[in-house]
Amino acid sequence: MAAKIPVTVITGFLGSGKTTLIRQQLQNNQGRRIAVLVNEFGEIGIDGDLLRSCQVCDEDGEPSATNIVELTNGCLCCTVQEEFLPTMQELLKRRDRIDCILIETSGLALPKPLIQAFRWQEIRTGATVDAVITVVDCEAVATGTLATDLGALNEQRQADPNLDHETPLEELFEDQLACADLVLLTKSDLVDLQTQTQVRSRVQQELRTGVKIIACQDGQVSPDILLGFNAAVEDNLDARPSHHDMEEDHEHDDTITSVPVVFTTAVEPQALLQNLKQLIAEQEIYRIKGFVNVANKPMRMVLQGVGDRIETFYDRPWQSDELRETRLIVIGQSLDHAQIQSAIQPFPIAS
Repeated sequence: MAAKIPVTVITGFLGSGKTTLIRQQLQNNQGRRIAVLVNEFGEIGIDGDLLRSCQVCDEDGEPSATNIVELTNGCLCCTVQEEFLPTMQELLKRRDRIDCILIETSGLALPKPLIQAFRWQEIRTGATVDAVITVVDCEAVATGTLATDLGALNEQRQADPNLDHETPLEELFEDQLACADLVLLTKSDLVDLQTQTQVRSRVQQELRTGVKIIACQDGQVSPDILLGFNAAVEDNLDARPSHHDMEEDHEHDDTITSVPVVFTTAVEPQALLQNLKQLIAEQEIYRIKGFVNVANKPMRMVLQGVGDRIETFYDRPWQSDELRETRLIVIGQSLDHAQIQSAIQPFPIAS
């Protein structure tokens, strides 16, 4: 019997930098044969396409896209039996060609239900959870995007009994930290040293003793740090408390939805960004991501928005055999789908 395949679970809030981290691991794999499972929230597979564009090659020199699997059936912690189990069983059939597996969870996924699946007999004989890596956006925590100021929340609860509970997003943030074997603090360069220290202190409150926090820029972390914990997390879940431990099945706030927007008309990027920023100001939007067909540009533009911060870059030329189209996914709470669709789609082509 071959040794179990080590599985590293990459969890973290929306836009924290999980995909960037995994891309770096693929590009600097040090000879490791890495399989990747990407869990999308929404109908459009964005992150999987980004990962494939890093052009990791197999032994024959061809892009190893077959080692990157997208799970698009909603939140991974809710669909482990329907989609995750058969996918893992297929990967385990190729265990002689895989050195490790990275799983990027949706920003809305709880880590423990996924890890519990590794106790199932169909999986536990062939794979083990090497570690849970939680990625935290330092700037987002610093600016209160995740509502993590517990002192202020407690004051609000005392003033208004209707607020005497933790929001689903805060519970999720804390559950991801409580399950972590390592925390990567991204975008720490966007805050000053004093603010970074405050964020570290806030994050440390949710961690088990001995769990380290490492500042990370652009996903650049040595595989020697990220891999090889040998934690067998599935056998140690009692030490990783969750807000949902007493629940038989967890439920997400059903008002958290995603709105896919797809169209082929080339757009003027500044007009697009202006409309997106207006949407963010008017609706409770947590994340915007996708690809943009920019007029008069041979390159595909990647767009990633977190809170009111939107970043863009050109990742590669459009391929001759692919349709040039804009594909965006908007994730948020109580979203007005019609407003989002109408605000994003009609753009003038640049002259």
